[in-house]
Amino acid sequence: MEKRILGVDIGGTKCAVTLGIEKEDGAICFAAKEKFATHSKDQAIAEIFKAIRAILKNNNLSAGDIYAIGISCGGPLDSRKGVILSPPNLPGWDEVPIVDMLQQEFGIRAALQNDANACALAEWKYGAGKGSRNMVFLTFGTGMGAGLVLDGKLYAGTNDNAGEVGHIRLEDEGPVGYGKAGSFEGFCSGGGIRQLAQAAIRKQGGNVAWCKDVEAVTAKDVAEAAAAGDALALEIMADSSRHLGQTLSFLIDILNPEVIVIGSIYLRNERLMKPIVDEVIAREALPLAASCCRIVPAGLGEAIGDYAAISVGATI
Repeated sequence: MEKRILGVDIGGTKCAVTLGIEKEDGAICFAAKEKFATHSKDQAIAEIFKAIRAILKNNNLSAGDIYAIGISCGGPLDSRKGVILSPPNLPGWDEVPIVDMLQQEFGIRAALQNDANACALAEWKYGAGKGSRNMVFLTFGTGMGAGLVLDGKLYAGTNDNAGEVGHIRLEDEGPVGYGKAGSFEGFCSGGGIRQLAQAAIRKQGGNVAWCKDVEAVTAKDVAEAAAAGDALALEIMADSSRHLGQTLSFLIDILNPEVIVIGSIYLRNERLMKPIVDEVIAREALPLAASCCRIVPAGLGEAIGDYAAISVGATI
């Protein structure tokens, strides 16, 4: 039986409401989407309600035709109570009972997850982790977030803080991520690679062909220079890759997953990073646990945001 699911993606700069149809074979097709800028809390919630009404009207649907509403939002939040708890990228969103608000307005059951958990559900149901029972998803984008699917269920922890692996300190000193020098996020994120590049460029006296302004250098600049064979850029990417392999070894030993799915920067730079990651895992992880774990790039690409919110509704 087909399921019609509404996905609500709440971001710091923009929001989107999507209508997805889950087919009998488990595939998702997207039937409609409304996007708008995130302004004040009250205005954004009003726009979400308006977008849902427009999608229902334009597709000749009533609330009774919708299986569920899934909501993806940056944390902190309380997924059990369905309450958004003052995310740093959403000023003014303090103790917002978004699930109750949507359920009361439309009479459709709803669920809320933080964006990393929602993306993990998406990759598990529809992407590179499909068919697994134990999966770890790592964002590896601007920051380093994670979502855990254990024994066929999303694991959010006691108060929605499970999977915050970006906070793990790997070195006494190093790039700062998650407010901590030498953290996993410091070494393995867009911001962290930028810091590694700035330190390396300054050490060379700023004389680097691919960087005209050390303050403006980006992880993309580093990756492009590394792909072109630049020695300094290759070493920066290798440093990030070694720390990625180190943390993956921890996850393999502790969680014994079937698959670890990694997005964004790893997805775009797998050719450069995978050999180093594999070498570290072979040296550091328990062989029996490592032998059954695949390390793969995310499968949903730029559409993962749409899939993420839909996945939260699909798993109610």
